[in-house]
Amino acid sequence: MLRASAEPVQEFFSIGEVCDLTDLKPHVLRYWEGQFRFLHPAKNRSGNRVYSRREVELILLVKHLLYTEKYTIDGTRQRIDQYRRSGELKASAHRAFEAEVAA
Repeated sequence: MLRASAEPVQEFFSIGEVCDLTDLKPHVLRYWEGQFRFLHPAKNRSGNRVYSRREVELILLVKHLLYTEKYTIDGTRQRIDQYRRSGELKASAHRAFEAEVAA
């Protein structure tokens, strides 16, 4: 469940906004796009990346697995595939998002 606030819920984010939300650098996000096939943000007419809310949650899940759980890139890929096969991916990504928001 998202925090109750007076702000409207934003559905799409620029790479700068994602960097601010996730505390990651743009080059890290671009690198992860090449490493994780599920991270493929759309591009607007200007050619800028536009991330969906779901992609931001997945980025935070990747960040959690890499930086907190200390998985390798390959291990993170495998763990996310396990979440996907078991039907836990959405819930796990949302938990990572909630943990980041609470921090």
